[in-house]
Formats: sequence, structure tokens, C-alpha cells
Amino acid sequence: IYSTFLQRAYDQIIHDVCLQNLPVTFALDRAGLVGADGPTHHGTFDYAYLRHIPNMVLMAPKDEAELQHMLKTAIQSDGPAALRYPRAAATGVPMPQELTALPIGKAELLREGRDVLLLAIGSMVYPAMEAAETLSENGVSAAVINARFVKPLDKDMILPLIQDIGKVVTIEEHVLHGGFGSAISEMLVEENKICSIQIGHMGIPDEFVKHGERERLLQMNGLTPDGIHKFTLKMLITDENTNSIPKIGRTISATR
Repeated sequence: IYSTFLQRAYDQIIHDVCLQNLPVTFALDRAGLVGADGPTHHGTFDYAYLRHIPNMVLMAPKDEAELQHMLKTAIQSDGPAALRYPRAAATGVPMPQELTALPIGKAELLREGRDVLLLAIGSMVYPAMEAAETLSENGVSAAVINARFVKPLDKDMILPLIQDIGKVVTIEEHVLHGGFGSAISEMLVEENKICSIQIGHMGIPDEFVKHGERERLLQMNGLTPDGIHKFTLKMLITDENTNSIPKIGRTISATR
């Protein structure tokens, strides 16, 4: 089902599936920016309207191979599970010969780094990897995590890295309010780890997205390798220029 159309079934998701903890799989097509279909079809709210529902497992693949593994994961899970994927061309990675159910709530460390952590989900993982490579050319060592799961989050991997590095950028093809970045901030508050952490959120601002080609809309919202690179550099430079200000949970949101 299209992500935007599942919004109409919100009550059924809660009462008919999640309240009863039934093993139902929701495959959310057209998640994120959909381009030519127009403003009614952008699937930019699904993290927000699904992740707060008890019993729900919520994930997003970085490519078509991981999508297959996640579908197997969802079908084999004991309760409700949702996976969301964009209206976009496949990445072109080799397809798996055998499908493997992923450990629920386990992220993937794709790149180690010491200066900043790029914490990406779904379609933003490969752009984050490209941005990390460009940052390295500018002398910035960026770690990259493929979060895989919005709910549950991989606290065992994510929290220690955030604490060690101290600077993190979350990147998602979803609205900023209530999305993946919000989930990370909530986790830091719940774990009492927000102090001295500088966190920037990249995503879609609090407005309805207009008609346009997907790549153009991603560019307008800074959700490209170059946009992530520039946002991260700006955050790091701002931090250096304001090092006299205590960094108590300072949050920056992406703007055009």
C-alpha cells in the first residue's frame, strides 16, 4: 500500500492489528518524496504515525537487497511489522541468493569515524556514505550507521558511538517532526545522555511538499550527498566558532 493511503487506515492499524498484536506485515510503497504524483502522494509521515503504536516494528532498507531481507524479517516476526521504501530506481546491488531474517532492532555500522556520526535510515544511507567520503577529503572523519530500524532503535550500537563522538547528524526522507531524528533525540533524553551532545536533524520541514521530480525535491531539502556534506561541515564549523557556549543538547534542523 502507498504510505500516504495507509494514513486512512490509522484506526484499523491500532485496533485491528497492534492492539491484538497480530502478525501483520505492512509494506509501504511510495515512502518519502514521490515526485510527479503530486503533494497528495508524498509518503512523508509514516515514521511519525507508526512508531508510537505499541507492538509495532518499523524498518526501512538501504537498498533492494536489504528490502528482501526485511520483508522476510517482517513476515517471520510474531507481531505487527512495517517496512517502507521509496518510489525510486533500485540501487543496483547484487541480489541475495538466500533471504535472511534480520535481528530485530539491530543497526549496521558501515564506516568508522571520530569527528561526527552520520546516522541515516532507508534511502538516505548511500547519500550519507557519499557525504562521508567527501568529508574525509576535507579532513573530517565521519562514521556512518545504517539504522535499519526506527523502532526499536539499536541502543547498544548507537548510544556508545554518539557518546564517544559527541556530534551526530540524523538523516531521513521524512518530516522532521516525529520522525527518525525525533526518535534519536527522545532516546538520548530517556537515557539521560543529551548533555554535551550536539545533534543536527536533516529531513523535510514542517510543510506540505509540492509537485516536482523526486531528485529535484531531494535537492531542495538538502537530502543529497552534497547537501549532507555541507550541512555537516556547517554544523562542525558553527560548533568551533561557539565553543564558549555549553553544548547542552543543542539541536539544529535542516533548512533550505
